[in-house]
Order: sequence, then C-alpha cells, then structure tokens
Amino acid sequence: MAITESAVEKYVYGLLPERDSVLREMEEQAAKRNIPIVGPAVGRVLWQYARMAGARKIFELGSAIGYSTLWWANAVGEGGEVFYTDGDKKNAEEASGYFRRAGMEGRIHIEVGDALELLSEQKQEFDIIFNDVDKEDYPRVLTLVSSRLRKGGLLITDNVLWGGRVTEKNPALESTRAIQKFNERLYAMPEFFTTILPLRDGLAVSVKL
Repeated sequence: MAITESAVEKYVYGLLPERDSVLREMEEQAAKRNIPIVGPAVGRVLWQYARMAGARKIFELGSAIGYSTLWWANAVGEGGEVFYTDGDKKNAEEASGYFRRAGMEGRIHIEVGDALELLSEQKQEFDIIFNDVDKEDYPRVLTLVSSRLRKGGLLITDNVLWGGRVTEKNPALESTRAIQKFNERLYAMPEFFTTILPLRDGLAVSVKL
C-alpha cells in the first residue's frame, strides 16, 4: 500500500536538490543491495529537526551503513556528537569509510552491538534519539528513551506506517503488531507529544514535555 499518491511522491522527490557525492553513492548502494535507508526526503526532515532543536548530541538506534548518521552529523555542526549503532561489524566498517570521505568522522562515535543495550549504558541525556531498530523491538524502545532525552528533546522513529500494514486488523507479521503497539503506546505516553508525518514509510516525531 502506498503511503502517498505516487504522482505526489514523484513530485516531492523531484523537488529535492542534488546531494553530495557520498550521500549519492550511499543511495545507489542502498538501491543496488536492498539496504534500508531513510532516503533523501526524510534525510532533509532529520536535518531540519536537528537544527530547529539546536541538537548537539544525537543517539541513533540502528544505523546500517550510516546514511541517516551523515545527515545528523552535518546538522549538529562542529563539536556536535552523533552515536552510530549497528549489530553488524561489516556495516560499521562500510559506514566508517563514508564518514571519513565526508569529513564527518570526528563528529561520530561508532558502536557495534545491540542498539538498545548500548543506549541503556548511556548516563547522559541526548537532544534527539532516532529509532530505527528491528521492528519487533520497537515497544522495548519506549522503556529506555524518556530518561535519556532532555526536556524538549525529540524521539524520532522511522517506518511507523510500515507500508500501510499498520491498518491491518489482525496482522500476521510480528513486526506489524509491534509497530501498532509502539504507535498506540507512544501516543498514550503523557511525557511525549507525538505526530506522525506520512512521508515515505511514516515518521513519528515526539517531543519530550
């Protein structure tokens, strides 16, 4: 199921300015190898929210080859910090090469392992936490993020519309059930004010009150 009318989607993507050579290469690799990335339209939203929030410290839950990480790193500026996490060492090595070529390696901490465990070890507060872990783990995220976000900070979550499958009454996939549960719990949490943007695969933006 398409989230937006295909003609509208084509129009929106057609408006996007050209990305730099590293981001373009990552987009090409993602398309060729079926690697999940947020893509350039959502990348611009991430950059925009980071700048609006004055973000200096961002934690990513699930980073793959680091496409969204580069958008965040560009947004936080000199002296800012972005924490990359992924369970696959090969992904981390590939991402490291892109960060170096983009001149952003000094702003990015690379951590390999379970993203939720890595976040649980953090004792500091972040300006933004970006959630893009395995979908079955989405409900677990909500037990960790509130205490690790500053007041006014943002929890941003990808894939919350899950190709439209979140509308299913009795979904067969565990991933769909997990996202439905996540969305319902997130909207019910009094410490967050949440909206879902119907862009690409759905982006939930939650501000900590």
